[in-house]
Amino acid sequence: MPASNDSATPLTPLGSHSSSTLLHGRRLLLARAVWGVVALIDLAVIVTGLPALAAQLHMLCTDPTRANCTPLQLAPAQLADLQQNGISLADYALYAFGLDVVATVLLVIVGALIFWHKSRERMGLFVSLFLITYGAFGLDGSHLTGPNLDSWLATLAFPLFVLQWPAQGILFYTFPDGHFVPRWSWLLTSLFLIQFGFYVLPYPYNFDNWPPLFNTLESVIVYGSMVGTQVYRYIAVASPIQRQQIKWLAFGYALLLVLFAFLSLLPLVIPALHTLNPLLGPFLLALGYLPISLGIGIALLRYRLWDIDALINRTLVYGVLTALLGAVYAGLIIGLNTLARGLFNQTSGVEIVLSTLIIAALFYPLRRRIQALIDRRFYRRKYDAEKTLAAFSATLRNEVDLNGLREHLLAMVQETMQPAHVSLWLKQPEQGVQEQAQRLEPR
Repeated sequence: MPASNDSATPLTPLGSHSSSTLLHGRRLLLARAVWGVVALIDLAVIVTGLPALAAQLHMLCTDPTRANCTPLQLAPAQLADLQQNGISLADYALYAFGLDVVATVLLVIVGALIFWHKSRERMGLFVSLFLITYGAFGLDGSHLTGPNLDSWLATLAFPLFVLQWPAQGILFYTFPDGHFVPRWSWLLTSLFLIQFGFYVLPYPYNFDNWPPLFNTLESVIVYGSMVGTQVYRYIAVASPIQRQQIKWLAFGYALLLVLFAFLSLLPLVIPALHTLNPLLGPFLLALGYLPISLGIGIALLRYRLWDIDALINRTLVYGVLTALLGAVYAGLIIGLNTLARGLFNQTSGVEIVLSTLIIAALFYPLRRRIQALIDRRFYRRKYDAEKTLAAFSATLRNEVDLNGLREHLLAMVQETMQPAHVSLWLKQPEQGVQEQAQRLEPR
């Protein structure tokens, strides 16, 4: 592992019995008591906010500023688009409410599991409380918007709603062991506080009404800081276990970005889906909760922690394969349709059948080539190790000289595992075995 520098402290794997990561005595009791109080507030928000949200979704938001509307409420123009597809306000309300409930339940369950298994660890308590609070507030804070809560409960919940912004940054700056890496990265938490300030400004100064360029730049700066600190931690100071945990977090984050990009571009590629845009917003909001929360849960609970490498490999292979086959299929359909119109002045279903057969024939050869390419590019050591082991197996079948076999074995271990040093010790036959062998030798 690379040596740490002055800007970072050596890390201890999550779950190790370190005084800097485990809580004891009064500190543990106090931390659990705070967790219990906040969890009770979150539970009250869920119990009060969900019925109010269900009622509010059955009403249209006529306020152009949306100051007293939930983020999930429809505007009259959005409802008109949905009605063109036979979707009523009641249908939309059930759809949006169901997504909100799924996201809330998922985050609460993951947070509760982390508390059950990791409540003695500082990072475990923090992440558990963050996920439960984040889920309790609903999609984009929909449980807190408008007249969804009593005044006393809103007063208790609002500080938690504000604190979830810097807590989001702290989670990424300290994941997975609870230490800020680099040490000065705690200063980056101010970026989330500034973001929250612009988020709650009145219309038209709030964040949602910024020009697209400034909006994108702000997101790159704020969320790029989270990615940058995790990359630095992974390269400079993380232990092998922590690197696997970071991979799970990064996998969830990357999967979220890919799905967001795909679903956002889908209406542009298929203009007929434009009238279904009101359904896309709640789905994207719910989607934003799933991959990262599951990645964090798996990483902290260490459930199937070492399977992340195989999962990333398969995701890359089948993601690239799907994209290539989709592009080839679309090209074949367009090309064959154009050819049929030019030759016969009509189209038929033959080109679809032919394109499907070509795609079926290309699937396995293309998958093997993509697998080999990704192994060579991203898993070079694994790829070289497999080739070396295959070559050694062939040598083992043909080599009869013990010294030659020893040299091949040492070279294979050196090439595949790259240890600091390699040595081979051959056990000598026991004296009794030697004497017995001598007595059995023919005179």
